[in-house]
Amino acid sequence: MTESAIVLIGPMGAGKTSVGKRLAKELAVSFYDSDAAVVREHGPIDRLFADHGEAHFRTLEREAVRGGLARGGVVSLGGGAVLDPETQRDLSAHRVVLLTVRPETVPSRIRRTRRPLLQDEDPLARWNALYEQRREIYERLANATFDTSVGPLQDVVTAIASWVRGETA
Repeated sequence: MTESAIVLIGPMGAGKTSVGKRLAKELAVSFYDSDAAVVREHGPIDRLFADHGEAHFRTLEREAVRGGLARGGVVSLGGGAVLDPETQRDLSAHRVVLLTVRPETVPSRIRRTRRPLLQDEDPLARWNALYEQRREIYERLANATFDTSVGPLQDVVTAIASWVRGETA
């Protein structure tokens, strides 16, 4: 059995990839990003949505998540990956970190985004709606929560690394 992963979940723009890369380096473990894995294997996410729809993307995403969890290390999941019931069950065997971000911080992080679910007249309103739809799932799955809204990202990385070391000590 693979060692349990440290899994980063949360809404779009919370910094899961940025924090995940730094956290993996800090902990000297591998980093895996489920969205990047889908892109590597199948092409840009916005094209997958346009050509095949969200359901097809979610199937590909589920495969990528399963692969990442099997590897261990730090695993960053796309914002909607937690919607899959199998993924929710799988996460119970791992340490799950919810990254949050305040709504007022989001606009600068999603500006000029190609994220398919934010291609809307009002991307921030769409982001808020998605977050509210997913908030209960995020909170239920998380073992710890860290906010990325203010301060240096490295502070968040250091805090998560301390939490992980405390969990594994």
